[in-house]
Amino acid sequence: MNDAQTPLDRTLGRCTLVGAGPGDPDLLTLKAVKAIANATVLLVDDLVNDAVLAHASPTARIVHVGKRGGCKSTPQAFIDKLMITAVQEGEQVVRLKGGDPFIFGRGGEEVEHLRAAGIDVEVVNGITSGLAALSSLGAPLTHREHAHGVVFVTGHAKPGDTGIDWAQLAATAHQAKLTLVIYMGVSSLERIRQGLLQGLPAHTPVAIVQRASLPTQREALTTLSELVSTVQREHLQSPSIIVVGDVVQGVRAWVSRPTTTIDRADAGQRCA
Repeated sequence: MNDAQTPLDRTLGRCTLVGAGPGDPDLLTLKAVKAIANATVLLVDDLVNDAVLAHASPTARIVHVGKRGGCKSTPQAFIDKLMITAVQEGEQVVRLKGGDPFIFGRGGEEVEHLRAAGIDVEVVNGITSGLAALSSLGAPLTHREHAHGVVFVTGHAKPGDTGIDWAQLAATAHQAKLTLVIYMGVSSLERIRQGLLQGLPAHTPVAIVQRASLPTQREALTTLSELVSTVQREHLQSPSIIVVGDVVQGVRAWVSRPTTTIDRADAGQRCA
């Protein structure tokens, strides 16, 4: 390790991974606001609401490093290099990520690369969209009568990885009364549905929430058997959260309209 990589080198800057939350800037933590305000360089993901950047210093350098499934993305290796270089140049770097850095945000990978370069890193948690999605509909993820726990799972497998065994997960969820919160699952919806139906009843309630917490949020309530047809009919797209389990019955609209969509505004998709 050379001198530029030594953690004790006083010329080094700092790097903080900051969760910007699901989209609503009012859901930022105070610690996140302070970190953003103190940053001299901000590396910003595509899903971060532009309103969050109002907390940045007017002199801060803002670099948009868009990352979103189905869109042109900044290579992760390039983002890692930007962070390391900026810290070694003495900058106060904030890596600003949608949701929480440590829940499907590649925060773990980035921490590993920073530490390998001799750079200490702080993480400021944000509200993850999986929590914000069902909360926005007035229902919980856990409930003493309906759900003894919750599983956060990705529907997007790493290339070369077989991904989740949905049938096994469904059987476990059914036996243990677990809520399933699925991120990045829209592109694999039919495979997910078929797998889950092997262990969960067809009438299991499901909520799909697109752009959770934003004015453009859209949501649909349906059942597991009707999941794919509902998403197709209502033209729901990424980024969406899929919540599967009896807790969805806590959504007020579920009682009177078991398959319904609430459309708050046009929610077009923006790519970086």
